[in-house]
Amino acid sequence: MYSSYQFIKILFLFALLVLHFQDVQASSEDQIAFGLAKQNACLGCHAKNKKIVGPSFESVAQKYQADPNARKFLKNKIAKGGAGSWGVVPMPANTKLSDAELSLLTSWILRGAPN
Repeated sequence: MYSSYQFIKILFLFALLVLHFQDVQASSEDQIAFGLAKQNACLGCHAKNKKIVGPSFESVAQKYQADPNARKFLKNKIAKGGAGSWGVVPMPANTKLSDAELSLLTSWILRGAPN
């Protein structure tokens, strides 16, 4: 059998392995979300940490961090566009994005658009 030390060491290594795979998955999803943002002209009006025409992704994440309805609201805003949340300049609709793409993009934005 394993000693307490060996068991703790194995458990620790397993935890590190799980965390590594979570980081790899998150990184892959972040790259896909960034690609979606780039393909759909989001980056023409939004940047990670500065206002261009629209707010930065970090500002959006901060504004909605405590809102339990943020995901649904932002998915709808990305899909249908509109004005009023950040001023009078309207955001165009992104009607070609699937629900899965909208979910991925929304999650990425709510995390501050990590690279």
